[in-house]
This record gives sequence, C-alpha cells and structure tokens, in this order.
Amino acid sequence: MYDTAKIRKYNRRRGIKSNVPVNKRNRKKKKIGRPIKVDQEEYKKKSIVERFFSWIESCKKVFPRYEIKETSYLGIVMVAAIIRLNELLG
Repeated sequence: MYDTAKIRKYNRRRGIKSNVPVNKRNRKKKKIGRPIKVDQEEYKKKSIVERFFSWIESCKKVFPRYEIKETSYLGIVMVAAIIRLNELLG
C-alpha cells in the first residue's frame, strides 16, 4: 500500500477507490484541498489478509511457484491456515 498521488490518479482513472491513509511522515507540507477519505474498518480487514499471506510466505514451503495447479496451492494454503489457527488457539 503506497500513498502517492500518481498511484491514486492511476486507480481513479480505472474506477478503483484507493483505501490507503495518508502517510504524514512522507509529507513536507500539509496537503491543500479536500481530505482523503479512508474506510478504517475496510483498511483493518485488508491488513489482516496481508499479514496472513506474509506469514504464509515466511513458511518458505507455500510459494506459488512450487505449485503447478491452483488446487494444490489452495490445499497448501488451507493446511497453513489450519496450522496458524492451531498456534493461535493452542
């Protein structure tokens, strides 16, 4: 998720609503104009999904390039999700 005017403009041209909060550390001056609206609940959900997939990639066994078929990759993702859920609940 990146906060740049170029990416927001690219998304807007294609009818995609950017849901990325403004990173205040990247701004030298306060932004002039209409403030950018961010749906915080949607942003939290997206963050949970991204953290899950970064955890799967850290397993080193679940990279998509190792799996030829989509169903076999999905099966490994499900096994990884069960292992992760077991770690969290156990």
